[in-house]
Amino acid sequence: MQRAAARFRVLSDSTRLRILRVLSHDRFNVTELTGIVGIAQSSVSRHLALLKEAELVGEEREGGFVYYRLRDQEQATAPLWTVLAADFASGGADRAAAADAVRLQEVLRRRREEFDPGADPRQIVPGRSWAAWARALGHLLPALDVADIGCGEGHLTLELARWARHVTGVDRSDDVLERAKTLGERRQVENVTWRKGDLARLPLRDESVDLTVFSQSLRYATDPERVLAEASRVLRPGGRVLILDLKEHDQAWVQARFGDRRPGFAPGDLESLLQGAGFRAIRLSTGSRQAGNPFVVVIASGTWPPRNRMR
Repeated sequence: MQRAAARFRVLSDSTRLRILRVLSHDRFNVTELTGIVGIAQSSVSRHLALLKEAELVGEEREGGFVYYRLRDQEQATAPLWTVLAADFASGGADRAAAADAVRLQEVLRRRREEFDPGADPRQIVPGRSWAAWARALGHLLPALDVADIGCGEGHLTLELARWARHVTGVDRSDDVLERAKTLGERRQVENVTWRKGDLARLPLRDESVDLTVFSQSLRYATDPERVLAEASRVLRPGGRVLILDLKEHDQAWVQARFGDRRPGFAPGDLESLLQGAGFRAIRLSTGSRQAGNPFVVVIASGTWPPRNRMR
């Protein structure tokens, strides 16, 4: 009776129920669970410890990671899992559960893109990864001066630096830029400059870069038209702009949590914005849509006209 009472006390917490609901789909490590349920990693670890103690969750080690999964059903706990499974299946309308489900699909998508052997046994091919392919394609590109606008913590900035002549990472947050600088120093990258600045007022000279990149940053802009006009100012004639952002979606919690100014862009909206800013040779494409995942990436690029065609 004491074991049953302890188990039900563990189940009385909504966050632990959310973790169990996530684990009913697949196994996850602590970092992945932290991203899915959106709470501190220390709290996730504490909840997992309680779930393990209640014999509801088990763990297994693989490739240097500890993965957590639901314990195999025993005769004594089978009725409990039946009740939980029914509640999990009917909880799709719950806002927290719905947000968890979206983030869960994003984690699974990243696993597939990184060819995680734990996600799909058919993808066990040594050396096979999207990161490696991106770096290989960089070998085919000319040495360019690049501005990563809204660079965040600098992960993409440092990838660009692998093939660019020089990269300037621009962000308005001192804290974010400090983390980016630390990451760059740890990786001993020497061809990156970090600058504080607003998307609509770049700390760059006229005609000083060959490529401006907006990766998941344009939707934060209050005035995208002004931002793209500013991007054209710093581009050399014949330079290019590259935009990766979310396609328009209906997930209101994203704007509330991350401060997005708009819920992504329709491809036609990006085309109109680029045309209005004076860009030419505009190209548009979209990423693949995964079942159950409302997020799709839209990609747009354009060329800044040479001097004889500039306004």
